[in-house]
Amino acid sequence: MRMEPIEKPAGLKLRILYSMTRRQFGKTPTPFKVLSARMPSSVKVTTMMYRVERKVDIDEETKFLIEYFTSMLNGCSFCMDIGKAFIFKANYGLDKIEEISQYRTSGLFSEREKSALSYVEEITRNRRVSDSTFENLKHYFNAKEIVEITYLVAVQTFTNLSNIALGIESDGLCEIAMNAHKPVKTGKQRA
Repeated sequence: MRMEPIEKPAGLKLRILYSMTRRQFGKTPTPFKVLSARMPSSVKVTTMMYRVERKVDIDEETKFLIEYFTSMLNGCSFCMDIGKAFIFKANYGLDKIEEISQYRTSGLFSEREKSALSYVEEITRNRRVSDSTFENLKHYFNAKEIVEITYLVAVQTFTNLSNIALGIESDGLCEIAMNAHKPVKTGKQRA
């Protein structure tokens, strides 16, 4: 990490943010302690982007796949980790995430998902999309959904680049989420 995290932020709003995220994730995520603590006004921008994101009509699982794949392609280990945590908490299996790099040939992905991931891959890698990829996308998504997919990639890339530039890596949030949901053994086990 390129900058030391600020564990005790100045200001009531940041202390509340730290507390809320600690309850949500089991710890305060590093981007808050590095970026938001030094630039509190950025919280407003991020909050607004995620409010818009919550209004996206694309089904939740496809949305998670788009965000995770964008983060993977951009090489943001923090965003991949938090993405897996969200997927796990939403009770989707991690099997698609484990096979996402083989989405074109994997039987786990629908043709609709493959079309979206192909679009995500081209826009993330090339910053442009071929006509054939866009035409294929139009078979499975309407114009509003295509704009939403594009928005999700753009927001995720913004977040990815912020974390990558500052050297923010995985926080182990998926592991925390998985450990929080392990069955607790109590008393004597029956034979």
